[in-house]
Amino acid sequence: MDTEKRLRLEIKKWTRKMKKELENIETVGREGEEFLVNIKAYVSDSGHFLLRGNPVKSFEAIVWAWAWLEIGLEIGSLKKKYNLHRKSAQGKTRSKKRSK
Repeated sequence: MDTEKRLRLEIKKWTRKMKKELENIETVGREGEEFLVNIKAYVSDSGHFLLRGNPVKSFEAIVWAWAWLEIGLEIGSLKKKYNLHRKSAQGKTRSKKRSK
């Protein structure tokens, strides 16, 4: 498989993951709304560049979308609606127990 084809597959994979992740995100205040607008713009740009035959710019845009998401979560402008799984100390995923 050539490099461009692999890059296109990676773009599609990370775009799918981003769209799924965004279903689980909510904004906190005006700053959070601005973060979400920018994330969606980068996702859209990524699709535009891919359709125009520029997978490098497309990949760059989806990476920027992920960066904005991670930063927004880190500073508290975005938050996850729910967290059903977490990693244990051994790195295994397990269901999060709810306290009563």
